[in-house]
Amino acid sequence: MMFINNAYAEAAAPAQSASLMDFMPLFALIAVFYLLVIRPQSKRVKEQKAMIEALQRGDEVITSGGEVGRVSKVYEQYVGVELAENVEVTVQKIAIQSVLPKGTIKAIK
Repeated sequence: MMFINNAYAEAAAPAQSASLMDFMPLFALIAVFYLLVIRPQSKRVKEQKAMIEALQRGDEVITSGGEVGRVSKVYEQYVGVELAENVEVTVQKIAIQSVLPKGTIKAIK
């Protein structure tokens, strides 16, 4: 009595050619990544650059460190920010997080 059947090798599967439809999930993933990550980030960078170039004396700003002050001097790469009367710091322009509406500092105090 024999309980084990003989095993035979199967014939090799025919080679499949890669079609464009095989890569559709990859293309969809790249498109979603572009729309959700790259495009909004580049838009934000463009807005930040425009804001920094438009800085002028008298603007009320928030720095990336959280200080609120008024721009007193504008240099090529730096900005003098008056935090309080007779208290001025010099920060890099890229450290300016946002420009506030006029009168915000008075409303905070």
